[in-house]
Amino acid sequence: MRVVKVAAAVLNQTPLDWNGNSKRILASIGEARDRGASILCLPELCICGYGCEDAFLSPAVAETSLAILVDEILPASAGMLVSVGLPLRYRRALFNTACLLVDGHLAGFAAKQYLARSGIHYEPRWFEAWPEDQQASVEIGGRQVPLGDIFFECDGVRIGFEICEDAWAAERPGGDLAARGVDILLNPSASHFAFGKYEVRKRLVLEGSRAFGVTYVYSNLIGNEAGRAIYDGGALIASGGQMLAAGPRFSFLDLHVTTASIDLDAARARRARDTSVRPDLNEDGPRRVMVEGFSVPISTPEVCDPKWPVWEQRSSLKEEEFTRAEALALFDYLRKSRSSGFVVSLSGGADSAAVACLVWCMLGLARDELGDVELSRRIGRPELAGNLALDSLLTCAYQATANSSQTTRDAARQVSASLGAGFHEIDVEELVQGYVARVEKALERPLTWDRDDLALQNIQARTRAPSVWMLANLHNALLLATSNRSEAAVGYATMDGDTCGGLSPIAGVDKTFLRQWLRWMERTGPIGLQPIKALEAVNAQQPTAELKPIECGQTDESDLMPYELLDAIEQAAIRDKQMPLEVYQLLQGRFTDVHAVQLAEWIERFFRLWSRNQWKRERYAPSFHLDDENLDPRTWCRFPILSGGFERELAELLQHVQSAEGG
Repeated sequence: MRVVKVAAAVLNQTPLDWNGNSKRILASIGEARDRGASILCLPELCICGYGCEDAFLSPAVAETSLAILVDEILPASAGMLVSVGLPLRYRRALFNTACLLVDGHLAGFAAKQYLARSGIHYEPRWFEAWPEDQQASVEIGGRQVPLGDIFFECDGVRIGFEICEDAWAAERPGGDLAARGVDILLNPSASHFAFGKYEVRKRLVLEGSRAFGVTYVYSNLIGNEAGRAIYDGGALIASGGQMLAAGPRFSFLDLHVTTASIDLDAARARRARDTSVRPDLNEDGPRRVMVEGFSVPISTPEVCDPKWPVWEQRSSLKEEEFTRAEALALFDYLRKSRSSGFVVSLSGGADSAAVACLVWCMLGLARDELGDVELSRRIGRPELAGNLALDSLLTCAYQATANSSQTTRDAARQVSASLGAGFHEIDVEELVQGYVARVEKALERPLTWDRDDLALQNIQARTRAPSVWMLANLHNALLLATSNRSEAAVGYATMDGDTCGGLSPIAGVDKTFLRQWLRWMERTGPIGLQPIKALEAVNAQQPTAELKPIECGQTDESDLMPYELLDAIEQAAIRDKQMPLEVYQLLQGRFTDVHAVQLAEWIERFFRLWSRNQWKRERYAPSFHLDDENLDPRTWCRFPILSGGFERELAELLQHVQSAEGG
């Protein structure tokens, strides 16, 4: 029996935070050592941060990363094998690498072979993919250090790498490494959160360990690293198709180390018995890097039994994940932007109520894990230790006009009071009328709802912006915009009105899910927090902008279409890239209660509004990436600001419907 203890660390890093990133790396190495681990896998590009974007094009980023590796991290690896991620320049190209440190020495750099280029990822903009079965060396400190498609052998233990996207590729490197007799596969990752993605990750790790007959060690980032992407952590260690250990997700801690003991002899016997990997009997040649003079420490056998948190086993997993992802993202955005709190223009409707509730969730979940003293220190408000209440972090304002109802006024007040947020009522009707009067004087005519509907609606939303911006300035706070993804798709938002803010937390989720989540928050809520009963006053309403006179009975869905249908059209048209007629044919069988002509009209409305409003989406405040249907043109869905507007395709749709209707 030869037992070794392996470890995977998740780190909350920040791009170009050289001192902070190094400090957390060193702390994780120290914790892994204290827990008896001899092999530690750290996340992808953890020295400089994964989200450096075009800063990667600066030679200084790779140079500083290498200097920190050699001068600060390398000495800390004494007595251990540690994998550290960093960018490395070779022959004028930049490569995404994982460096294996062995007992204070540089063993070599394994280079990423498959670059992430879909969704929010643009790795080929900065990095080159390393070609399969190619090796080189790079001079560091006067000696040649191996680089490329390599694996390592240390004291008879063979260690290989799949770096994040490598494991998602159809021909993942793990198969070839398994044929070379690798015992342990390390996967340093920066895998962002998206709904349902964790289950895919678990399958990749489990299946990799089973099919390749190896121990698979998966590390990840955690937190809001660079502003948009959220990393959920979730370190995983599996062997032979069995999960040995799983780290927590959505933790507010700076780092977490997950360990497991593996019996190498038993794993090799199981591989010989259970796997069908054909060994590669050719000479290993330069692919194998022999590490001499270090014996991998023997560990004590331990029983490995991963404990999955209760919230991950609930039927409402999506609601739980949304709550915890948003809470962590807001927490990190708050402290990394050096802000002192948040301001929300609380309208009494669903969107703003959801944003305020998410801040409440952030405080509750962070307090449960960190405690008041540490939480206050982490957000830069040590004076709040022992007296940390939501009203010190969240200020809400209800801004009334003549078209505001008592229903939304009461709902805003009740929700704010239930959360314990600071609350102000500001009447902006006089300001609205002042703008209207000035424009009427300039135009030398009165403005009327019959003739000037849109302008009269929008001036109300825009007039609300200066007050909440002023509150944000007074409190050194972040103003949170309250628009959702459904509204972004069709431009149903007032620029410099409800879109104003420095951060747009819910712009990545659709209105249908948001309303579902609010009902869940009212009745159930996440594990560890109480439901918010005051949301009943919000959930009982039909969503409305309240920008027309009350007697008009304005609702969002009467202005647009049913949100469930709007979201279905968006998924088909934008996510799945279907043309209008294809969307019609797809949804006709799903929405059988909608007349064919009406369905076609709504599909036409969606495509026209989508095309006209790309300029708005370009101007939205940064939003969090929450699922793989994002409309953010900065990170996911690029569309021309000026386009033909699907005129040909819409004509085809209308002709089809007219023919089918006999007209």
